[in-house]
Amino acid sequence: MIPLHYLLRFIEEDAPFGDVTSEAVIPEGTKAKAVIIAKQNGVIAGVEEAKALFEHFGVGVEVRKRDGEEVKKGDIILKLTGDARAILLVERTALNVMGRMSGIATEVRRLVDKVKAVNPKVRVAGTRKTLLKPIDKRAILIGGGEPHRFSLSDAILIKDNHLALVPLEEAIRRAKEFSVYKVVEVEVESLEDAIKAARAGADVVMLDNMTPGEIAETIEALKREGLRDGVKIEVSGGITPENIGEYAKLDIDVISLGYLTHSVRNFDVSLEIIGKA
Repeated sequence: MIPLHYLLRFIEEDAPFGDVTSEAVIPEGTKAKAVIIAKQNGVIAGVEEAKALFEHFGVGVEVRKRDGEEVKKGDIILKLTGDARAILLVERTALNVMGRMSGIATEVRRLVDKVKAVNPKVRVAGTRKTLLKPIDKRAILIGGGEPHRFSLSDAILIKDNHLALVPLEEAIRRAKEFSVYKVVEVEVESLEDAIKAARAGADVVMLDNMTPGEIAETIEALKREGLRDGVKIEVSGGITPENIGEYAKLDIDVISLGYLTHSVRNFDVSLEIIGKA
């Protein structure tokens, strides 16, 4: 679960001086019952985070659907009982977290299933194209995908802007000397650089913005050179839900898409007060 202190920052941002509407309108001590309901079909996520937030403010929570479960429109996800003001204080933050995480998890599950139907060994991964990393990375995991690097500290990924300053082979040599524990990945855009990267000892070669035909040609070249089995092949750039199946057919290991987080569509969930407790 995402650390509570991270989630509480959203509450503090949303109500820096309290919820003035509830404090003005709802008598102190009023108890209420409420439910959180799915308004569409999909994969639910963020349940544990919502539960932690409500419980932090003293609201009783009954979990009806767990993270990673497929839900249908109208399904009850959580039942809540407790102080009405507390329920309404947490409401929007909890729904925002669940909505974003469920939107990501739903799309990840869809694409993972699509890829696995074509090539069971290929993994689907996200990228760092997000500012809400704890939320988005956990949602990807719940959906069945790979989170990729969580931060710049996790693994070494040599990109085009690094290679604009340091030659490819030298960059890999420096990276391997820097740490024996960090995975070294290199982003390349040509068959020639892919071979150079594999020969220089890269653990992962990312084929960036290459067509399926160019990728297939590159992989065959790596095989001819006896280099394919020594590296993992990741493909990225220009991959969409519409064409991902074409990439999955190839002899690759990972497909990564920034789309999973930078173009997420929120999943529709709502909270309804059903009466006084």
